[in-house]
Amino acid sequence: MFEKKLFRSDMLKCVLCQDAPCSSSCGKLDPAGLLRSIWFDNEKTAASKFPTVNPCLSCSAPCETACVRPHEVPIRELMTRLHNEVKPELELPLPEEESRLHTDLCGVPLDNPFLLSSSVVASTYDMCERAFEAGWAGLAFKTICSFDIHEASPRFSAITGDNGSIIGFKNIEQLSDHSVAENMEIFRRLKKKYPGKFILGSIMGQNDAEWEELSRLCEENGADAIELNFSCPNMVDGGLGSDIGQVPELVERFTAAARRGTRLPILAKLTPNAATMSPAAEAARRGGANGISAINTIKSIIGVNPHTYVSSPAVHGMSAVGGYSGSAVKPIALRFIAELGQNPALQGMHFSAMGGVENWSDALEFILLGAGSVQVTTAVMQYGYRIIDDLKAGLNYYLAVKGFSSVKEATGLALDSVSETTDVLERDTVVFPKFSREKCIGCGRCEISCADGGHQAIRLNEGRRPILDGKKCVGCHLCVLICPERAISSSRKRISRA
Repeated sequence: MFEKKLFRSDMLKCVLCQDAPCSSSCGKLDPAGLLRSIWFDNEKTAASKFPTVNPCLSCSAPCETACVRPHEVPIRELMTRLHNEVKPELELPLPEEESRLHTDLCGVPLDNPFLLSSSVVASTYDMCERAFEAGWAGLAFKTICSFDIHEASPRFSAITGDNGSIIGFKNIEQLSDHSVAENMEIFRRLKKKYPGKFILGSIMGQNDAEWEELSRLCEENGADAIELNFSCPNMVDGGLGSDIGQVPELVERFTAAARRGTRLPILAKLTPNAATMSPAAEAARRGGANGISAINTIKSIIGVNPHTYVSSPAVHGMSAVGGYSGSAVKPIALRFIAELGQNPALQGMHFSAMGGVENWSDALEFILLGAGSVQVTTAVMQYGYRIIDDLKAGLNYYLAVKGFSSVKEATGLALDSVSETTDVLERDTVVFPKFSREKCIGCGRCEISCADGGHQAIRLNEGRRPILDGKKCVGCHLCVLICPERAISSSRKRISRA
């Protein structure tokens, strides 16, 4: 089930255009939308939209000629593979309704579990309006504060993959640079036009009185819940942001201050820049929080210029430690969400998860570890609000195939499989790798990696095909991970060491 047939590597030259020429040149399909679904791990719903008869068979592929990279993206081949390889294996037709996605955040209804996280992507009325129109259930508005914000330029840097897409993203951006009054006006306008959309008022105070006052103002002006930013790593003054989130006593104190100002649900947004998150989360609960948002960005340094000796982003010859996000942080975020979900002292709290979410399957992983809602920023900065289409469609299709009537039925299902230590793992059997002779091209990468990074259990025969030495193989599966053709998988065969 859900075995992938198509991968990003099949379409690396595609740049996911705005108003893509490939679609405007095709009168029968929306190649751009289908390609975007493949990119975002959503090949099943893409195939569900494909006609019964493949229109590409008798087509001269004007889409490939119109492409901004003419004939560099194999659009017709990808469309044909959707039809021939993926469509025949669909478990169900594409669901026509999205009721399975309906959920809530501390009792406040959500159309779906997807929110924009507090950042530049939710920082003006126009941006929030476009996000709501695109289909996002709600947003955490960029953190509101009463002190002056003056941003640096440039303030972003990134680590990119082979095709230029962002793997890890660093920012040194701070909070909303609008006044409190201006932001409250935005809240009122949004709630008037979109009464059914969720507004999470993210705030940061400098003292007890400010935390209380800001939470009160958010409630009075239309927020549905309050998020307390105890985790921004980029504050100029000490004692703010992640400095608070590392001290449980301060978390409890300022949560209690915010609670005095509002009856709305309160989420404490906690920092990953700590060994564990539970002490701060438990303190937030004692202070009156109803839930936890996690994770915020991780303190980082990206790159050092070998000529100027300055890391990135460089601001007039200087740089600074900043917040790291993007796909690279997802494993760390998942670990913290699992910690929160397994903590009995936090049972019943809402966990709003974020950190590296790009597609529906990323979001599902957080839900399976206990998240009740999922927030996104970096992927939106890279690909736009339009990714909500594939987030919703992919998760909805998964829930339908699994027979779930609600996203809540999937929440926390993976928690029992996670242990903080490896001492619970079974160690008496070996799972051998399995080689696909049809997919193997004889590159020898598996032999190199096994020889220099494993247990010298693979050699190539005269036909340049891998041969496994079962006496040496320990089942580490390094070869499975490094094969560029995905020609190695896990065998069902288990060998006992006993």
